[in-house]
Amino acid sequence: MKTKSLAISAIIAALYIAVSMLIAPFGFTNVQFRISEMFNHLVVFNKKYMIGIVIGVFITNLFSPLGTYDLVFGVGQSILALGITIFSARFIKGQLSRMIFNTLVFTITMFIIAIELNFVLHLPFLFTWLTVAAGEFVVMAVGIPVMTALNKRINFSKLIED
Repeated sequence: MKTKSLAISAIIAALYIAVSMLIAPFGFTNVQFRISEMFNHLVVFNKKYMIGIVIGVFITNLFSPLGTYDLVFGVGQSILALGITIFSARFIKGQLSRMIFNTLVFTITMFIIAIELNFVLHLPFLFTWLTVAAGEFVVMAVGIPVMTALNKRINFSKLIED
């Protein structure tokens, strides 16, 4: 990995962690509004952003009240959803379409977090899936215009080296 790509990945991870810690009480329960999740849209611009995002999720989840479970389930859900979005780029053209797809993928795969919360906190699975998915959907949907506007200034596609 080139130095610039490594530095950009570290910055993305640091931003994910900082934004997550700002709203920490709302990022780890059955009603999750982890604003930093909008960084998941970065993989639409370049798949190499996945590294920084996953590192950010991992380090953030070290502070989770659910401990090791959140490292396994939370990081696993992020890897799965990001991987699906990256794979889908072969078939889905256009950044907006891919961000909409990414939003849906992350919303649906929140069932993994619902399984975790059901297992660890004994919360009802379907209701928990609904609440965590709703929070994820809102954050990711709001993230579409935010990331689109940022991309016009920063050009995410060319920021990280191929």
